[in-house]
Order: sequence, then structure tokens, then C-alpha cells
Amino acid sequence: MKYHLLLLLAIMAGHIACAQNTLRAIVKDDKTKQPLPGATLYIADLKKGATADTSGRIILSNIPDGKYELKFSFISYFGQDKTLVFPLKNPDEVLEIYLEPQSGELAEVVVQTTRTNQNLADIPTRVEALPQEELDEKGTMRPGDIKMLLGESTGINVQQTSAVSSTANFRIQGLDSRYTQLLQDGMPLYQGFSGGLSLMQVSPLNLKQVEFIKGSASTLYGGGAIAGLVNLISKTPQAQPELTFLLNQNSARGLDVSGYYAEKSKHVGTTIFTSYNYNGAYTPSHTDFTAVPRTQRFSINPKVFLYMDDKNSGWFGVNATYEDRFGGDRQVVDGNADNIHQYFERNESYRFSTQLSFTHKIDSASLVNFKNTIGYFDRRLVQPGYTFRAKQTSSYSELNYVYSGKKTNWVAGVDLWSDHLNAPDPFAQLSYDLDTYGAFVQNTYRFTKWFAVESGLRLDGNSPAPMNAGNGLFLLPRINGLFKINEQLTSRIGGGLGYKMPTIFNDDSEEKGYQYLQPLNVNNTDAERSYGANGDVNYRHTIGDVLININQLFFYTKVNHPLILQGNAFVSVPGYLDTKGTETNIKLLMDELGIYFGYTHTDTKQHFNGISLTQTLTPKNKISADVTYEIENSFRAGAEGFYTGEQLLGDGTTGRGYYTFGLLIQKMWKHFDVFINGENITDQRQSKWGSIYTGSITNPAFKDIYAPLDGAVFNVGVKIKLL
Repeated sequence: MKYHLLLLLAIMAGHIACAQNTLRAIVKDDKTKQPLPGATLYIADLKKGATADTSGRIILSNIPDGKYELKFSFISYFGQDKTLVFPLKNPDEVLEIYLEPQSGELAEVVVQTTRTNQNLADIPTRVEALPQEELDEKGTMRPGDIKMLLGESTGINVQQTSAVSSTANFRIQGLDSRYTQLLQDGMPLYQGFSGGLSLMQVSPLNLKQVEFIKGSASTLYGGGAIAGLVNLISKTPQAQPELTFLLNQNSARGLDVSGYYAEKSKHVGTTIFTSYNYNGAYTPSHTDFTAVPRTQRFSINPKVFLYMDDKNSGWFGVNATYEDRFGGDRQVVDGNADNIHQYFERNESYRFSTQLSFTHKIDSASLVNFKNTIGYFDRRLVQPGYTFRAKQTSSYSELNYVYSGKKTNWVAGVDLWSDHLNAPDPFAQLSYDLDTYGAFVQNTYRFTKWFAVESGLRLDGNSPAPMNAGNGLFLLPRINGLFKINEQLTSRIGGGLGYKMPTIFNDDSEEKGYQYLQPLNVNNTDAERSYGANGDVNYRHTIGDVLININQLFFYTKVNHPLILQGNAFVSVPGYLDTKGTETNIKLLMDELGIYFGYTHTDTKQHFNGISLTQTLTPKNKISADVTYEIENSFRAGAEGFYTGEQLLGDGTTGRGYYTFGLLIQKMWKHFDVFINGENITDQRQSKWGSIYTGSITNPAFKDIYAPLDGAVFNVGVKIKLL
């Protein structure tokens, strides 16, 4: 009897073991046929799943006999469902799954700016992202700089700081450029003295994504992000090598030549971007002064990527740019100066920086990141009878720890930021040394499927210390909430504190060319402190073949004791400035057709000494509209229009509102693209509506520039894709 019982148990155990099945699969990209590490498999009926390893392979064991629906998925790819019956006819077979990559508005976007590399839809902090497709379109319109890319975004206004040199800064939600940060790959490469030419020296052709945070972001990257930040994400090598050249010529005497190469092997990758940009002096309708200066610029940006093993990876890059920008009286620029025609501005600059990033994965949920950048910027600004030259050296280092769990994410880290300006006599008194050291912690907690909170805290120490913080310490909290009301409707609300250390760099000092500036004593000057809040509602729904996305944002920021330039000296004024307003973005996608509409209302006021005044050069109303028809990898055509409303000028007059329109046609083949583009085709120019300067042509005093000066510009180009 005992023998029969043991035999029965053995048979039952063998039957149960046979009923537990194992599935082996490999997940690949449908187009490139490359494996997709991190892809997931999930069986809802069993509440079981598995994740693909570095070779894209998935092994899921202990699957009972039966019929099940399997769901394969991966970020930015369309999921795939398969129904299988277990046991399989061939249990040892490796199932091959090919996922189709999403594109455009359908693609999931992974955001890097918050350091967690989460999907955009799951982050409580409001982040906007321009994906690769939009950057490619902007790159054909204006391949030499990111001035257009930023200026056409809602809530951002590009402000020209020189009437003859085309230098410019950007403002977020009505606040001066000194309240914004411009990052590249999460590192501050364009701050302080080097920020004055930054928009003109960054090409969109080397970028794969641009991320915006509007509103207080000081908790993320320290002081200076009172209005928000822009993070430029560089391209990285992919499985397939790439070799692309772009040639572009425009009607304003401009020429752009650039090349991009990328290749990746098992352990090493590389990217190299290089460009040459030339512009002849351009004066539309034979005006006296250059609307576009004579410019020559060379840039090169090589990077090496190392993939040591499954746990360790990193990259190192170098960025070098030389530019000579010569604007002013057209006769002077052409070499025909005389006793009357004498005015000019010449900017000669050299920029060199290194970037280093290293990541170590501790386990599947946690990792450590280190990044560092060292920058050198040398700029010489020459005007008649005046030369200003200074050299800036800066560095930024950060070490952080990231934990990603099912319900919570943590980021904690420390950073060190140094900024040193060396100006020789007679401007030696403008030299300074500023060091900032910080520690930060950030947590994202998902309470339920419909509610998540992201909170953060930063402590910064500054040397030298400002007058209103004797120990140089600033504590910066922030909190954001995400509400997923249903599948179509979400909302974010949040806010935080910010600060800005006093420096001599802002739009006004750049416009003055730093002439006659008085030195700034940080110990006797207040740091600017702020608080801000914003909230939005986002509706996203598909009706038939039409995808509808509507986003409505509300914002408010207040800056106490702002630092302003009065005469030739910077002073902390009693009072505050505040900005409030709304942004509306509407997108409709119907197969190959895309329709975009944007509206920004900004109300920025200065409340100084009990008097409230509207801030100058801040249009209250801006409207943008864009219609695009695109057949993927074959054809693209688009039309866009913009309205910029009236704005108060520094002389007390009001700048008129104006409309601009653009057109783009692009034909794509496998190895060759041709495009033609027109900007401001109705030739709206401030110089058509009156003189842009007072005084004599010999010694002009330029008015505020609030509208285009170059007028209608057409460009035609080719993109050659050899790999």
C-alpha cells in the first residue's frame, strides 16, 4: 500500500511539473531589426510578467497549461498582443516579436531633465518636450541657431539685444533672461558672460530633444531658474550608423554647411558634429545699418561613448566654437568708413568646453550618476573708441543617486558650480569669483493610479554671500501633483521657491555692451528671491482617426527686490515684479495632417517704490498657428503664422503689433532631401515703420528692437544621408 501511494505521488508531481511551461522570446525593432532591451511581457490572467535582458531576450517560466493573451510592450513603440496555447507545439522555440516604433505625437517621451528618465505622461512636474521630428523641421528652417526654435514656442519670447549684431536672449513667461537657465544634457554650458551669444551659437541639427520647464525650477538645478529652464538633449549613437550632411543657402546672404556622423559597436560609440556658418552683411531695402551682421562661425563637437558592461557606461565630449560677428554701418562693415560713416560693433568669441558623464547601475532599481563640465569663454566686443574684453572660466560637477521603484522614485545628490570672470584693465573691477555648492533630494510617490506627488528640497551655499543671506544659504522647496482624472483628462499643479545671485549680466547690460558699468559688490547687494506656482489641465482623446490634444496652463511668479540697471549701476530696488498669465496649446492630428494652435497671454508688472508699471518689451498677447502635411520619409509641407501684440518700449512709446507667415516644402528620398522655406514672407520689418535709432548716423542711439529687422528671408537646401 505504501509503495502504491509513493508511486501515485510521483506521477502527480511529474504531471504538475509538465503542466508548468516556459516561454522564450526575443523582442526587436520592426524597422532596424535590433533587439529592444527593457521590453516587457505581461500575462494579465496570471498577473505575471518579465523584462527583456540586454540582448532583448525574455524568459517567463511556470506558465500553466491553457490559452492566454500575451502583451509585449516597450516605451515609444506600439504594443503587440499574441494569443498562445500552452503547452506549445515546440516548447524550445524562441518566439520573435517585432514592435513598430511610434512617431510624432503618438510616441511616448522619456524626459531627462528631472533626472529620473521617466515617461513624460507620468511626471508630476510639468515638462514640455520637442521631439526629433519637430527639431528636424526647425533645422531645415534655420539650421544655424536655435533662435527660431525657442521663439516659436508658447510662453517664450526671444529678445534681440543689439540692433546691428543680431545678438539675442530668451525670456520665459515675461521674465528677463537672467531668470532662465539654458542647459545641454543637464549641464549649464551657457551661463553668465557666455550666455549673451548662446542662442546664436547652438545648432538644432545636433539635438534629439529639447525639454522645457516653465516656472520655478531652482530646486532642480540651483539659482537662476526662477522663470524656468531649457535643456538641450544631444543626439547619441544608435544601432545603425549615420552620416549626414546639410547644405543651406538663404536670401539674406547666409550659408550653412554641417555634418553629423554617428556609429555604435558593442563597447564603443562615437558622434561627431561639425558646422560652418557664414553670413554676409545684409541690409534689406538698403537701410543704413546691418539687419544681419557679417558672421563667420566654426563649430566642432566630438563625443566618445563607452559601454563597458551591463552596469557601467559613460561618455566624454568636447565642444569648440569660434565666431567673428561684425555689424554696424554698412559702409564701415564693407571697409568704406569715412568721417560720417563710423559706427560698428564687432564681437569676436571663442568657446571651449568639455563634458563628462558616467553611470553605474547598482541593481535593476538603482544607479549612480556623475557628470562634469568645464568651460572657457573669451569674448572681445569692439565699438568706436571702446573695447571690452573678458574671459570666463566655469565648471559644474554633480553626483547623484537614483532609485526607481514601483510606487516611489528617489533622487539625491550634491553639486558644485564655479564661475570666474577675468576682465583686464580698465574693466578689472568687473571681475568676480562666485562659487555655489548644493545638496538636493527629490521624491516621486504614486499614491494611486490617478494621483502622484513629486516633492523636492535643495540647500545651496554661495560664496561670496549676498547682503540678505549673510551665510550665503538658500533653502528651496518645491512640490507638484499629478491628477489622472481619467484616460483623457489629466491635471498638474505645483510651485516652489527660487533665488538669483547678483551679477552684472542681464539684457540691459548686454544691450549697453557693458560700457561704463559700475562694479557690483555682492556682499552689499541683495539676492533676488522668488516664489511661483502653475497649474494646467490636459485633454487628450482620439475620435476616429483624429487625435485631439488641448492643454491649458495658468502661471504666476513673483520676484522680490529685483536687481535692475539704473544708469550705470545695478541696484536692488524696494518692491517686486510679478508675472501672471495663461498658455493655450491645441493639437489636431489626422493621419498625415497636423494642425497646431498656441496662445500666450502675459501680464508682467514692476511694483517699485509704490508705483506699478508695465514691463517693457513684453507683449501681452502672442498667437501661433501651424498646419503641416507629412508623408513619413517622403514629403513634408507646412504653413505657419504668428501674431505678436503691442508692447511698451523703453522710451514710453508703444511698439505696434504685427503678423508674420512662413512656408516650408520638403521632399525626402532614402539618401537625399531637398527643402525650400520662407520666413516672414510678408516682409514685416521694424525699420519699415520708422527709424530704429535717434541721433546721427555717426553716433546712433538705438531704440528698443521689438520686431524683425531682416524682413522676408527664403532658404533652399539639401540634406545628404550617406548612411
